[in-house]
Amino acid sequence: MIDLRLLRDDPDAVKASQRARGEDESAVDRALAADVRRRGAIAEFERLRAEQKSRGKDVARAVGEEKQALLAGVKELAEQVKAAQAEADAAAAEFEAALRSIPNVVEDGVPPGGEDDYVVLKEVGAQPALPEGLPAWRDHLELGELLGAIDTERGAKVSGSRFYFLTGVGARLELALLNLAVARAVEAGFTPMITPTLVKPEVMAGTGFLGAHAAEVYHLEEDDLYLTGTSEVALAGYHADEILDLAAGPKRYAGWSACYRREAGSYGKDTRGIIRVHQFHKVEMFSFCRPEDAAAEHRRLLELEEGMLAAVEVPYRVIDTAAGDLGSSAARKFDCEAWVPSQGAYRELTSTSNCTTFQARRLGVRERVEGEGGTRPVATLNGTLATTRWIVAILENHQQPDGSVRVPQALRPYLGLDVLTPA
Repeated sequence: MIDLRLLRDDPDAVKASQRARGEDESAVDRALAADVRRRGAIAEFERLRAEQKSRGKDVARAVGEEKQALLAGVKELAEQVKAAQAEADAAAAEFEAALRSIPNVVEDGVPPGGEDDYVVLKEVGAQPALPEGLPAWRDHLELGELLGAIDTERGAKVSGSRFYFLTGVGARLELALLNLAVARAVEAGFTPMITPTLVKPEVMAGTGFLGAHAAEVYHLEEDDLYLTGTSEVALAGYHADEILDLAAGPKRYAGWSACYRREAGSYGKDTRGIIRVHQFHKVEMFSFCRPEDAAAEHRRLLELEEGMLAAVEVPYRVIDTAAGDLGSSAARKFDCEAWVPSQGAYRELTSTSNCTTFQARRLGVRERVEGEGGTRPVATLNGTLATTRWIVAILENHQQPDGSVRVPQALRPYLGLDVLTPA
């Protein structure tokens, strides 16, 4: 959640963030009003509770009829204290809900607007020319079927639409890609993690995925557990309610997991192939750091993502995502989009988000403040280092006229092949 001091001291900054996101500014006023009610209710409860304690001492000293009279008054006061406590609890719950309804405050410089209002920061690599002898680009599914690498027909037979099998060299290619990502993460100082893919409601809510995007999340009602759409969720909860020692620098993790997304609201979009699917694998970087180090850590994650894209030799661009497309937790997000020849367009392969202290406040992840004897929330950041969708860009950008696909040099040690040939 956002910093309460910022809400109280500079509500105009929070309202400006809401405007940039296209969100309701009045949510700020509602939260402030709820804060006033909460503080008033708590003060009244504490006043009555103090009076109750004082009268209790009077009762202990009194005797006879005086004591009986005092007891009657104390009993009535006890009912008032009980009612005041209920009122304080209700006001606190109302305020908590109002505060949680406000997404993270965006960083200065984030483009305002929605999904289409991003700013292109740079383009890297030349878009490939159509190989001689090909009348048109083969898309990744056609290539995957030629190679015996992707089987969406049987995926649908077994599990329904937007499911698939990676078979033969397809499975090997994904494993090679993810292993390369893990190796690079370890080299960069990240601890590799195999994470749970089922999490408790408080962890899913703590990361901000049960707000506007709750429809994307699979929920197992009988167990009251959620399937994660990214290992970011489990990694964010890894240090919940802990005090971290960040004196030696950020704590960095690289989570490998299966990911699950309902893709609600995407009916008719990207139904061909494996661009938009319900299940996939991903290696996700996650950092806990001091708030003042978050911007530098964000740039570091982006550099690592760009290094992976360069390693698989695909043209890409980096965009500064607009405020309305950030999601509730991110204060800033950079996407890396790879060129997909068959579509003549860039498509997202990675994103990295600076969530500042938003998630840590919800999950109780803190660090000790040196010399002050207190604690403060840490910053959290995440970034994708590789995922199943990368196969789309790799197959299409490295295709050859005979249906084979050249394997990028960096993947060859992990795959054991220089070329993928039709089955």
